[in-house]
Amino acid sequence: MIIRAVNLSRKFGDMTAVDHFNIEVARGEIFGLVGPDGAGKTTTLRLLCGLLDPTEGEAWVAGHNVATELDAVKDRIGYMAQRFGLYGDLTVDENMYFYSDLFGLSKAEREPLIQRLLRMTRMEPFRTRRAANLSGGMKQKLALMCTLLHHPQVLFLDEPTNGVDPVSRRDFWAILYQLVRDGLTVFVTTAYLDEAERCNRVGLMSEGRMIRCDSPQGLKRNFEKICFEIETSDQRAARAVLKDAEPYGAKLHLFLPLGQTPNAVESTLAAQGIRLISFHPIIPSLEDVFIGLVRKSQDAA
Repeated sequence: MIIRAVNLSRKFGDMTAVDHFNIEVARGEIFGLVGPDGAGKTTTLRLLCGLLDPTEGEAWVAGHNVATELDAVKDRIGYMAQRFGLYGDLTVDENMYFYSDLFGLSKAEREPLIQRLLRMTRMEPFRTRRAANLSGGMKQKLALMCTLLHHPQVLFLDEPTNGVDPVSRRDFWAILYQLVRDGLTVFVTTAYLDEAERCNRVGLMSEGRMIRCDSPQGLKRNFEKICFEIETSDQRAARAVLKDAEPYGAKLHLFLPLGQTPNAVESTLAAQGIRLISFHPIIPSLEDVFIGLVRKSQDAA
């Protein structure tokens, strides 16, 4: 395991941002941490990178304790924050040369590495463009290239494609897959459920706690409820009547506990003058699972 956390916790005054977080991530894995805003994803990432001290618990990255061997950890990780943190008045090349100097790379080392990174990200035509004039997707590619200059073993990415267009998001993930094939481990937080589907394993986080961790298929396969897709004569009124219904395009997705018959649903709707047009079970999407588990966690709290 290249990443391990045991009871990792962080409090800010009376607020608990991360509550006894436990995780093991294998070398060469893409692990995705998913959760709503305020769930504690960014704080967790900063704890694993040593940017924050834990209130409780311990973490190890690349075989080193984050609290007691921080310099060794920093030498082996790359961290990419949510906000673009490079120098807008410098060109693509100048940013990469600057970070090469910070990492202590010799000219002989940096030139072939920079060339390879530019080819991999298809940024070669933009080498002389100032970073401030790059598109959102290009800025993220530049940030990723600078993060990779010192050959990290683990890459920590905090919502790297937030606000980036779908084509650039797809390109960014293609680059991540290539890096993993080359032996890198990726730990990524994301608010996009379609990106979570691309991960080997996904941790669902809510209110500072890890509520479930499995592969995307495992999360859907082991969901404790049956998901139904329904259409009614009045979708808005039906959603108000049915507690566990969520809008999904023009339809509603309804979660029923295993063993509960759907007969009562039609009766409940009919009592409110709502006609049921279609009602059939479906395989839940990862979004369905996420919503269902977060709601269950909130109800339990």
